[in-house]
Amino acid sequence: MWDIQTPADLSRLSGGDPIVEWAAQGFGVGVRAWTAGAAVAVASPDVSKHDRLAVIGPVADAAPLVRDVLREVGPSYRPFGDEDLVRALAERVPGLEFSATFGWMDTAEIPEVTTSAAWLDGDTGVEALLTEASPSSYAWPGHPGVRRWAAATGDRGELLSIAADAWSAPEVGFLAGVATHPVARGKGLSRQVSGFVTAELVKRYGRAALMVDRGNAAAIAVYRRLGYTYRRVAAAGITESAGQ
Repeated sequence: MWDIQTPADLSRLSGGDPIVEWAAQGFGVGVRAWTAGAAVAVASPDVSKHDRLAVIGPVADAAPLVRDVLREVGPSYRPFGDEDLVRALAERVPGLEFSATFGWMDTAEIPEVTTSAAWLDGDTGVEALLTEASPSSYAWPGHPGVRRWAAATGDRGELLSIAADAWSAPEVGFLAGVATHPVARGKGLSRQVSGFVTAELVKRYGRAALMVDRGNAAAIAVYRRLGYTYRRVAAAGITESAGQ
């Protein structure tokens, strides 16, 4: 395998794949990338809660690449990519176990949304709303990579629905931390906030992306209406016995 040294080389070798460009995080601290044959792998520490190993390419090239990269970076990294590829990797890479399927969605379109949502000046009230409405959120105030929060607010300025610009890369902005207070649900506020943040991300980075639970049909429908397209992805991990 060969090291990839620059974002330009990564874009060329990956065909501009948004998953690997997002994982590279502009080649920030600790990020490394490799290629072998037609496969590309990017190891990114602590991005969207996990040490991630984004992988693309044919399994014949990707399997030995993932095997060698995991030996180098360690078992905390979770291979992540298109579902069919990750399933095939789990069958071919010793100690690797398929763990979860979910959705990657992205868009390069600025959605047309009428909204009163705006960026917050700080994050006061965000943690309380997440605790109430979305305690399993990956994005939280003060966490590394979580840059800023937007919100739709009530008449007294209270936060009703929120979303974050988190773990964005120079080529791909990332939407996370979407949550709406239970008393404000059913009013289209999450669409308004998500639409506002999506528009801001596309303007700044050229593309916006997010991850979504594949069973969350309501959220997927909202994101589709905002112009996002759905890509079936999955993750795998080194089994505990193999990582010892």
